[in-house]
Amino acid sequence: MEELLRKVGSWLFLIGILVAVIVGLIVGANWYTDANSYVAGLLAVLGFVVGLLSFFAMGSITHEKVPAFLIGALTLVLIGALSSTWSFGGWQGLEPFLTNITGYIAIFAAPAAGILAIRAIWDAGKTEEIERVLPKMPK
Repeated sequence: MEELLRKVGSWLFLIGILVAVIVGLIVGANWYTDANSYVAGLLAVLGFVVGLLSFFAMGSITHEKVPAFLIGALTLVLIGALSSTWSFGGWQGLEPFLTNITGYIAIFAAPAAGILAIRAIWDAGKTEEIERVLPKMPK
């Protein structure tokens, strides 16, 4: 069962990134703009599921990869939040694409990062006393 959940987590992660990039390109090109709230909701749910699976060590983000993921996710969320204020100088044609892609990736990464940040805080603050009372969380 754990191996199946790892595969599901990996596929959901890949699907989330692909959806964010493809929809970012489509919306950036103004081909279709009415899907913003639906896609954002879908990406947030996918990010939440990926984060939840990884929280219980059944997803694609292993215990060893959590610090790197959190740094990367923080960077992407900041880029996504700030991208609407950017000016790309002479590259005006790329601005809507980059803004939408980074924004959608940020929407996908934020829930997973939040859940894994809680796990990292828990792991950093737990003591042997707590581990005797509560069962150990898987790594």
